[in-house]
Amino acid sequence: MKNAVKPTIGFIGTGVMGKSMASNLLLAGYKVNIYTRTKSKANLLLEHGAVWKDSVADLTVGSDVIITIVGYPNDVEEVYLGDNGIIKNAKSGTIAIDMTTSSPKLAEKISRIAKEQNINTLDAPVSGGDIGAKNGKLAIMVGGNQKAFDVILPIFKVMGENIVLQGDAGAGQHTKMCNQITIASTMIGVCEAIMYAQKAGLNPERVLDTITTGAAGSWSLTNLAPRMISGDYDPGFYVKHFIKDMTIALDSAKEIGLSTPGLELSLSLYKQLAESGEEDSGTQALIKLFSN
Repeated sequence: MKNAVKPTIGFIGTGVMGKSMASNLLLAGYKVNIYTRTKSKANLLLEHGAVWKDSVADLTVGSDVIITIVGYPNDVEEVYLGDNGIIKNAKSGTIAIDMTTSSPKLAEKISRIAKEQNINTLDAPVSGGDIGAKNGKLAIMVGGNQKAFDVILPIFKVMGENIVLQGDAGAGQHTKMCNQITIASTMIGVCEAIMYAQKAGLNPERVLDTITTGAAGSWSLTNLAPRMISGDYDPGFYVKHFIKDMTIALDSAKEIGLSTPGLELSLSLYKQLAESGEEDSGTQALIKLFSN
């Protein structure tokens, strides 16, 4: 890739997060090829100049850099390691970046196989939800080699602000597990605080005005608590995807011999929430378990 010419980016996955991330790349002047399983989800991007590709293989052949943000680790494995996937179809020297929250072990496996084909991969999961994706202010946690990171950094800066190379392949995913473990227990506290304010006869919005600026302050309290209070359960991040993330985190914690009781409690509550029909709601819908 020549420094004077922006690389063509292939973008796979245009869900709640991906569509805004790809849109910001288009606005920054990158040529963006798009593939997603449901083409209609890419319509707005296509109207704004993205180029549709009929398969992962077609997108891979025509792109210099490939970004994926799909649903689950099995989706990541298929997209990267399948017969029609990225590794078997990418040009030598291609850089592929998986921004899905996925398994650290899978990130290591993909990196190892990709290197045999002279393809560089980075695992680079994100945090910041739909708001961070829209505003280009995501936190991006990266695992991989320094050279590939340096090449991709201008692209990362279009999508995020807090961008850190955490270590070798898998380190980005391990960092995201730390992020999700923190959020898991925090969300329980946010729900309990709101319900306490209501039961005590307080105005919960006024309470938030105070406690978000103190030691209790967090992204979840600032951004999701107001949605809980207003009854807005639209997904900035799906319940079903948070369950997936917490399950990966719990499995990874067990592999390294760590007990995570807060994570286990949060996972059990979110599974209960999903079983009640809320798997496609936003994570802030957890308040429904407490209000009931």
